[in-house]
Amino acid sequence: MRKLTMSELNRLNISEYQRVKKLPVIIVLDNVRSMENVGAFFRTADAFRIRAIYLCGITACPPHREIHKTALGADESVDWKYFGTTAEACEHLKKEGYRIFAVEQVEGSIMLDDFTAPEKSAYVFGNEVDGVADDTLNYCEQAIEIPQKGTKHSLNVAVSGGIIMYKLFDNLNYLI
Repeated sequence: MRKLTMSELNRLNISEYQRVKKLPVIIVLDNVRSMENVGAFFRTADAFRIRAIYLCGITACPPHREIHKTALGADESVDWKYFGTTAEACEHLKKEGYRIFAVEQVEGSIMLDDFTAPEKSAYVFGNEVDGVADDTLNYCEQAIEIPQKGTKHSLNVAVSGGIIMYKLFDNLNYLI
């Protein structure tokens, strides 16, 4: 066994990436405070060809050294927009015809194993301490929960993002 070289991986350059078809999925970061987590979202969104990331509230925006360090350049390939509040982002998404889902542990949440991603959908990830804000939940038609069997009650937000984005890619990759 040997590792593949970079040329053998046949990765797109940034210009090529920006021209290829993306999944009709928007990731919404609701006041995510860690720039390393923000960078990890960009890197994962690039891997699974997510259409865009919406950065809301206190969530830091590129260009920033701490985001770039974790994103490894994906902050330059993935489209993003900043909104002063998550409510503004959700209102924009609704006008554009997106179905909005929270990634949160709430009453009546659907387990990720039972979730089938619809086309043209958005997924809200919350603050590392407080989760998705209560007023933001009002914009979401459903909450998705990642099954867990350990002693902890939550996962790091960027880890949750990776799990969800892979599921979305698995459900929707036929579109790209």
